[in-house]
Amino acid sequence: MNQKEHNLPTIVGIRFSEIGKNYYFDATSLENLKVGDHIIVETSRGWQIGELAEFVTDPKILKNANYKPVERIANEGDLRKKEDLEKRGQEALKICLEELRSIKLKGVKIISAEYSFDSKILSFLYSTSAEKSPDLGDLKNAVSVRIQDVRIDFHKIGPRDAAKFFGGMGACGLETRCCAQFLCEFESISIRMAKKQNVSLTPSDITGICDRLRCCLNYEYCQYVDALKEMPRKNRLVNTPKGVGKVTDIAPLRKAVYVQIDDIGIKEFDVSEIDEIKNERGRDNRKGSRTADGRKKRN
Repeated sequence: MNQKEHNLPTIVGIRFSEIGKNYYFDATSLENLKVGDHIIVETSRGWQIGELAEFVTDPKILKNANYKPVERIANEGDLRKKEDLEKRGQEALKICLEELRSIKLKGVKIISAEYSFDSKILSFLYSTSAEKSPDLGDLKNAVSVRIQDVRIDFHKIGPRDAAKFFGGMGACGLETRCCAQFLCEFESISIRMAKKQNVSLTPSDITGICDRLRCCLNYEYCQYVDALKEMPRKNRLVNTPKGVGKVTDIAPLRKAVYVQIDDIGIKEFDVSEIDEIKNERGRDNRKGSRTADGRKKRN
């Protein structure tokens, strides 16, 4: 879609850190932009330099767009300043870790330190195992004594964000964790997703390095939900081309049903080849022997 022909703004997604999501800005006033460009914008945390990560193409978002404008594309001087700020951020991180050990504040892990592009704000990202946010007042005061003339903020991030920041191998053996490789936002994951997919509920099998349910449980969940609508449940009696049997297992994505048939054993059938046996009230008729068409045998 040619956005200019349709009188639509150019909305871009900009990423400011490794673990941050994309934030939308209006880049209509700029031309020849491409993914990977560094952009200067004004945010709630002051002026920032970020990387252009995407061009928004959804017409609904574009028509209702009301975002701050992009200031400009970063020049060589801006990129050198960015490198300098990153070095200063590393120095600030060391200071914060020293003060954290000094005041013996337990259960808090400082992840990173980031200066705003105008050097007015120093933001520390941290994670904690406690549900309630800890009191970081003493830590903030101690750091403020050593790093002056800058506003110091602390921002709590979740365990999945922390895992994304540090990267490394996934619990499944993937060389790079999904969160560090391509996930931008973390969706809610529930134990029900594992049950629907018949995944082992052993904690080590469904838990990631972040000690939370693995994000990949959501990848095929919708396909399983749709596929299961056509599948019989386990232990149900069904008619098959080889006679009546009981469902012992199912493979939803392959639409395969495994049926235990007397004198034959377990056989695999496509779901289209079987019919679930129900009585007149629509309930399973589990008692009594049956003929191949599902009717009870008479003595």
